[in-house]
Amino acid sequence: MGYACSPLLEFALSISLLKTLIAISELGSFSAAADHVHVSHAAVGQQMKRLEELLHVTLFDRSNRTPQLNQLGKALVPKARNVVLGYETLLDDLTGDAELFGEFTLGAVPSAIRGLVPLSIKALILIYPKLKVRVVPGLSVDLQTLIESGALDAAILSEPTRIGPNVSWQPFVDEELILLTSNEVVENDPIRLMKQMPYIHHTRRGAVGKLVEDYLKRNKITVHYSMEMESLESLTSMVSHNLGISIVPNACVPDPIFSDLKKIILPSEPGCRVLGMLTRSDCAKIHLANRLLQQIIKTIARQTSKNTQ
Repeated sequence: MGYACSPLLEFALSISLLKTLIAISELGSFSAAADHVHVSHAAVGQQMKRLEELLHVTLFDRSNRTPQLNQLGKALVPKARNVVLGYETLLDDLTGDAELFGEFTLGAVPSAIRGLVPLSIKALILIYPKLKVRVVPGLSVDLQTLIESGALDAAILSEPTRIGPNVSWQPFVDEELILLTSNEVVENDPIRLMKQMPYIHHTRRGAVGKLVEDYLKRNKITVHYSMEMESLESLTSMVSHNLGISIVPNACVPDPIFSDLKKIILPSEPGCRVLGMLTRSDCAKIHLANRLLQQIIKTIARQTSKNTQ
């Protein structure tokens, strides 16, 4: 004997199916969508068959090994976004605050994950104790792609070189470039150090790597490259073991390793990394993202006050 779902439960199930459809569209496959919505690959297939049954249409071309959205399926995705957005912001106007459904997915550059992000999230969870946060590390260029595809609710990253019409960029701190060395280094002249010591470079795919390259070229400084690292976190670890020196942003909220290293001011206007938050204009969790941004600004202010004491 079967049991019919209540209208409210059926509606909630339909929202879940639409979220899975959106994930398939954004990530390109059932398997990637399964990881995103935390179900098995088989469950994603079952959900999409259920959605097709509810709508009495076919949304996928299953003639190949990997199902692909057909034209009707692609046309449904933007409408599905609108439905999900309306559902997730259903009570905003009534409560004056963002109601939380599911999890908040935050992308962040690794250098921010060691200090700024955890302290800010901790403060946010005090306001929303039931909040679930998933943090995705990555380079700024990769995080921007994930934001534009809708795979992230918000991202903490370096200022993008281009900002599309469907995204919002809110900068919150400038981090001046400095020369980072281990405490074993006695020399304090940055030019002499860069000429003599091995240099550890941040990947040229990263925003910081490009800023540093511009500074070195502008000032006609030749360095002796010894390593190239994918993240500033890994780079800092190498410097701490005196494997070389590096030009990095002076972290606004440093982790213990970074705090303990020697920092030397660079000549000739070295420039800075601008950190900020990137979100989609249609992000369903925009109120929550703004709350997190407020906590980030407060966290930076507390660190600045601590540094001046």
